Amino acid sequence: MRRMRYLLPAAAAAVALTVGVATAPAASHHSHERTHHRVKSHVALHLSGHAVIAGNGVAVHGRLRPGGKRGVKVVFRGPETRVMKTATRANGTFAVRFKPGRIGNYKVRAYGVHNSHTRAADSKARQLTSFRQAGASYYGPGLYGNGVACGGTLTPGTLGVANKTLPCGTMVKLRYHGRSIRVPVIDRGPYVAGREYDLTEATRNRLGFPGVGTVLADH
Repeated sequence: MRRMRYLLPAAAAAVALTVGVATAPAASHHSHERTHHRVKSHVALHLSGHAVIAGNGVAVHGRLRPGGKRGVKVVFRGPETRVMKTATRANGTFAVRFKPGRIGNYKVRAYGVHNSHTRAADSKARQLTSFRQAGASYYGPGLYGNGVACGGTLTPGTLGVANKTLPCGTMVKLRYHGRSIRVPVIDRGPYVAGREYDLTEATRNRLGFPGVGTVLADH
């Protein structure tokens, strides 16, 4: 019995050492997981302008946080879809230049590619319109009360444009000296050489258009 009293403490010590050795790798494993935890990232995106004339380009720049060199995709969706790949500088900034190949409205969004330290992220969508130059005039006075080709009656407050080929109801965005308006095709015309749009008087007034000249149009 005396000999057993000496053996039991020794056995207990051996078990304690065994348990300590077995649990050590588990602690190391959890530490390894914490080291490779991906942090949330953020993408900011800006355009040098939200309107561009066909043939010209627009500067697109942004910043990815946290900083460091990472891959970025800038996606343009609209009349055409374009994906531009680039990489951030050490401070997280990036820049590309986009020249629309078609007239119309685009949504622009940037995506930060994930890596072992950060999660993937995407920016807010930015709007961009590619315009072309179009000859225009206006009509209305003397014609109020008359019907229009797409249905309805022309009044001093009617917003819309006349065009010879676009389907009735097509929404056309017009821009003149910094002012923009989006109106439907309501009538047919104009029938004067070199002019593509006839603006109603209300549309003309909203744009500050003088009456005859050139406007920017997205169709």
